[in-house]
Amino acid sequence: MKSFTLTVVVCLLAGGAFLSAPRALHAEQNRGAVFVMTNAATGNQIIAYSRREDGSLQRVGTFSTGGNGSGGTIDPLHSQGSLTLDADHRLLFAVNAASGTISSFEVDGTNLRLVDTTPSGGSSPTALTQTGDLLYVLNAGGNGNVSGFRVTPNGRLIPIRDSSKYLSGSATSPTSLALSPNRQFLVVAESATNNLDVFRVFPNGKLSDISVNASAGATPFALQFASNGALIAANASNSVSSYWVGWNQTLTTISSALPTLGAATCWEVVIPGSRFVYTANAGTSNLSGFAIARNGSLAPLGETVVAANPTGSTNLDTAASADGKFVYTLNAGTGAIGVFGVENDGSLSNLGTVGGLEASSGLNGIAAY
Repeated sequence: MKSFTLTVVVCLLAGGAFLSAPRALHAEQNRGAVFVMTNAATGNQIIAYSRREDGSLQRVGTFSTGGNGSGGTIDPLHSQGSLTLDADHRLLFAVNAASGTISSFEVDGTNLRLVDTTPSGGSSPTALTQTGDLLYVLNAGGNGNVSGFRVTPNGRLIPIRDSSKYLSGSATSPTSLALSPNRQFLVVAESATNNLDVFRVFPNGKLSDISVNASAGATPFALQFASNGALIAANASNSVSSYWVGWNQTLTTISSALPTLGAATCWEVVIPGSRFVYTANAGTSNLSGFAIARNGSLAPLGETVVAANPTGSTNLDTAASADGKFVYTLNAGTGAIGVFGVENDGSLSNLGTVGGLEASSGLNGIAAY
């Protein structure tokens, strides 16, 4: 019991205004971008990096979100998905936890243009999920709720009337939410109750009443859908699970709770194409890897732990490039980004780290294309 308690504590603790944007690298060099959110209490910002063909990064700009983050030290938002890109990497969305707002940006390479900053429909927004013109925000303050928005082609956020729904109780400690690829289901992880909440999403964006499902793994934390519709959950009990979502809003377990062999497993990234999922284990500063079968079942890659950051990195949020060739981790403990290459067999090659961020400063949120 003592070790499990420590794991949860690590996850809790570990776990548009243009400011400056030097000219982006030449198009032949710039193959993508990585964005990191400072979550600063006195002016939340997004830091942009250009990505070269070999996965290496160069910092190129800093952009204001128009709101305030929560501040803090390690993992103050206690969430996954505080910063997210749309599938076409044309729009970027961020939470401003202290302001109770969410922000949207137009993306042009590594340049961001703030389009909108709007109330989140609750208090302390900590996570976002978006597919097409639908975006939902998880508000962790108070009793916790989710609220929906329409996204216009240029990134404006329009609240969907009567789309807000409360979670299963008053002390749920929600950590993430995921919208299914077909936009018909929204799932929320409650880390304090071991529940996964499922809502039907109607064509007008409104949500059904809640359906509460027990998690197959204790302390569910991060949720992502694979492209085949399988729901993958990273659990702070150092395991991963997968599910099918039924039309009646019930979850059918596919893989129950496979051990990650790491500590403080709280974040995950599904590689584009949905062949592999990697978990970020903040307590051991490493990553675990699993293959995703067509039926949604999971199988460990090699010896499960597939890569490691330097000791003390406390790698939190993680993201993958749009081509599926690289994985990036936000190393909040050292103020760095971990860079890894994805091999054909799912193993990861360590390509080093990019420093220059303020360590233990409340960093949360990473997105990439």
